[in-house]
Amino acid sequence: MQNKPFQVESQKLFSESLIWQLNRNYYQEEGIDAWSKDGGGVPHHLTSNAVVGKTYSELIFGFLKDLAYKGQTDETVYIVELGAGHGRLGFLILKYLEELTSQEGLNLPPFKYILSDIAEDNIAFFDKHPQFKSYIEKGILDTAYFDAVGGKELKLRHSKKTIKAGDLNQPLIAIANYFFDSIPNDLFHFKDKTLSSCSISLDSESDPKELNSSELIEAIDINFHEEAIKKPFYKEPILNQLLENYEDLIADTYLFFPHTGIRCIQNLQSLSEKGVMLISMDKGFHEIHDIENKKLPEMITHGSFSFWVNYHALSAYCKRQNGTSLFPSFSTFHLELACLILIPESESYHETKSSYRRSVDDFGPDDFNGFKRSTYKHIARMSFVELIGMMRLSAYDSTFFIKILPRLKQVSQKITINERSRLSQTMHQTWKTYFSLNETYDLAFEIGGMFYALGYYQDALNYFQHSIDLFGHTADVFYNRALCHYQLREDSSFSEVFKNAKIAFPGYSKWAHLDSLDLEAV
Repeated sequence: MQNKPFQVESQKLFSESLIWQLNRNYYQEEGIDAWSKDGGGVPHHLTSNAVVGKTYSELIFGFLKDLAYKGQTDETVYIVELGAGHGRLGFLILKYLEELTSQEGLNLPPFKYILSDIAEDNIAFFDKHPQFKSYIEKGILDTAYFDAVGGKELKLRHSKKTIKAGDLNQPLIAIANYFFDSIPNDLFHFKDKTLSSCSISLDSESDPKELNSSELIEAIDINFHEEAIKKPFYKEPILNQLLENYEDLIADTYLFFPHTGIRCIQNLQSLSEKGVMLISMDKGFHEIHDIENKKLPEMITHGSFSFWVNYHALSAYCKRQNGTSLFPSFSTFHLELACLILIPESESYHETKSSYRRSVDDFGPDDFNGFKRSTYKHIARMSFVELIGMMRLSAYDSTFFIKILPRLKQVSQKITINERSRLSQTMHQTWKTYFSLNETYDLAFEIGGMFYALGYYQDALNYFQHSIDLFGHTADVFYNRALCHYQLREDSSFSEVFKNAKIAFPGYSKWAHLDSLDLEAV
């Protein structure tokens, strides 16, 4: 006899279901481990790599130039990242944006980047992270707890400033990266001019009382229910207008309607009378033909869960606000990158639109993702020159470097002097994009080993020190540091490192090799 499943939740409107609270609970319970723990967690490289960081910084830079041309240079431009999570994207944006603004002859307005989140552990991680320290000290980075779903003010923790409705004298820049796919949406079924709302009930084969949020997300079975709606469905007229407009656009589909996302945008709009520029990237659709004939949605789980984003509705909202919405002019295969300019005279932001054409339409993050997949597929046959070219195309992304490193080690065994120099440049640039998430992989040690193999012993020593800074002393690092000092003929340093190594790790098998080295050899 089959056991009856546990009822997790009786029938509720899709947007009011327990699943959304489970998603919030997951991020609050896991903190930074949601991304950094080995063997699992939320995938983030697709939306937080160096190409994405560089693209976002180019869009922000274009926007700052537009403000400069309009004479709006006195007040600070605030850039708030919603649900910043691990902080890696913010680090990359700041890195590239600081480079861009420092090279520009224009008198640009000052800016401040705000890493916001609903998980206090994540905010504490940002505040203590050594790679953020200099940005905080310069006053261009701050942190804040901010619930974009219901929050209407930003309390900045380092500058002790509270931003309330109407406080800002510059447009606000908001970054919603991998954000709209995991906040509440309503679900509707359009068929033959009839509009039904969808509710769900939740069951589980396992006792939900014995599961944490992540385990319960994986265990639940979703049962869908439909009911014809009574109009108007929402209290806000604009939401009803946007929803009912679909009756003339689609014939038969299940449609996510981002009412919460639109309310988030409205909360952000309230902070500045000058308007908001929103940058968002996620899996989703902005063209109506891609939304037609959608079946019942599948919940994609990865510790937390996510759904596709209805960027078409967000764009329609933007247009009703007399704003300008920028989306890829050509086909995308994995990701949409939206730039919504909800600002008076939005069409006059020519530098922003030009940056979008160069950084997204000409070649953008979605295009790079296609090349990245091709690289992984054919990597066993790729040459040194091809791998270096892909690293350049990746904006020297550190995670991509880690993936191709085994092949790079193979092909770099027989390279020219000029190619050795190019590999050295590549590794230095790659380290600049690396942001530590407390992963166990020691990139600094790997780069140090590559420099040693190239004969760049001082560079190797520098990276072994980076390894110590992140992971502490290990026997392998001691051993390799000693070899570097030996190759540099730094006998006293060799002896000192070797002495400390044997004290710290007395049983290490490679000490015999160091004992055999002749310090008098020329």
